[in-house]
Amino acid sequence: MTPEVFAGACRTVEEKKNLDTSKARLEIFAEGLCVQCMHIGPFDDEPAAIEMMDTFIRENGFVHDFAGRRHHEIYLSDPRKTDPAKMKTILRIPVRKA
Repeated sequence: MTPEVFAGACRTVEEKKNLDTSKARLEIFAEGLCVQCMHIGPFDDEPAAIEMMDTFIRENGFVHDFAGRRHHEIYLSDPRKTDPAKMKTILRIPVRKA
C-alpha cells in the first residue's frame, strides 16, 4: 500500500462510514518468516487454531521466534456487526528454521 492509497482509503471511510480516521496510520515493517492461519469463528475458539499451527510448526522443522517479534492477530470482522461464528481473524506466529 502506498501513502496515497492509504489516504484515499481514509477519505472513503470518513465519507461512507462517517468515522474519524485521524488516529489511523500507515506503518511499514518487515514481518519476517511466519506461520499464519485464517481463523473463522469466535475469538474463544482461537486456541484450537493456535494448537494446529504449533503442530504444523513442529512437524515442518520450525520453532517459534519470539526474539523481538510477537504473535499477533489481524481482525477482519467487526465484532459489533458480525455473527461470532462468521468472525474472520488472521493469526500469525513468527518462526525460524530449527
